[in-house]
Amino acid sequence: MVDIIDFELQTTTIEGLALIRMKQITDDRGTVREFFRASAFADAGYALPAFQQVNVTETKPGGMRGMHGESMVKLIAIAHGTAYGAWVDTRPDSPTRGAVFQTDLQPGTQILVPEGVCNGFQSTGDTPTQYVYCFTSEWVPGMAGVAITPLDPELGILWPIEPDREDRSIISQKDLDAPTLAEVLAG
Repeated sequence: MVDIIDFELQTTTIEGLALIRMKQITDDRGTVREFFRASAFADAGYALPAFQQVNVTETKPGGMRGMHGESMVKLIAIAHGTAYGAWVDTRPDSPTRGAVFQTDLQPGTQILVPEGVCNGFQSTGDTPTQYVYCFTSEWVPGMAGVAITPLDPELGILWPIEPDREDRSIISQKDLDAPTLAEVLAG
């Protein structure tokens, strides 16, 4: 028996941030997922420039990364494990500036993240999470962008595993020390 799930793109509460269900074909051997098909995105009204860099992080359960909003478009996905993702719009001219979107992530879902929207996640489940980032620009130290602390209570992010602020294997000092959303919006 073959099960086919078609590509589907849903808008979110943040302008330009899209939740994507990847096209998937499952049979007795397992599942094939279309990670990226330019025509599917273009047909959905999201033509993307070419990706210039692809990273895969492996993060232990409970570990957090983000919130970072560099000046590049990102397409993110879970290759293995599960995560809880959160995004915050920090773009100065955006009609959804300050909005937060949160969702569970598992293999088969993706998020298309516009430039200037901060991306963060927490690894959930019993195994490490492999989180794939496709970037439309190569990352370089000091590149334009913004960061906010993922532990800002004003964001209202419902992290599923209570983060230990003292444990650098859970959250980096850099992410812990990043400004709050109010500080970024006022700056």
